[in-house]
Amino acid sequence: MKKLMVVSVTLALLMSTLALAQYDTKPDDSTQAKAAKAVSLSGKIGDDGKTFTSDKDKKSWTVANPEALKGHEGHDVTLKAHADAAKNEIHVVSVKMNKEMKDTMKKDQMQK
Repeated sequence: MKKLMVVSVTLALLMSTLALAQYDTKPDDSTQAKAAKAVSLSGKIGDDGKTFTSDKDKKSWTVANPEALKGHEGHDVTLKAHADAAKNEIHVVSVKMNKEMKDTMKKDQMQK
């Protein structure tokens, strides 16, 4: 009887191990995209705040998190973002106004 119990427990452990081995442990594409290093992009934010056009290649990107760009609509900026070329989408990490735009804004405020 004792021998039958040991064999049953061993068989149960073996079967559960085989069942777990069938699961795919590779991360999906969205996890890999978020884990990728952020890139620096210079360009202009669309007037709607949901698009970004790169100065370098004039490529237009959809912004996955437009709330990060609030207040920068229509401005020339430099972004740190995770780019997903397959979806033509960027996830903004940080926004920095370009120097020319800062100077123009200061002059406009001084004239008022």
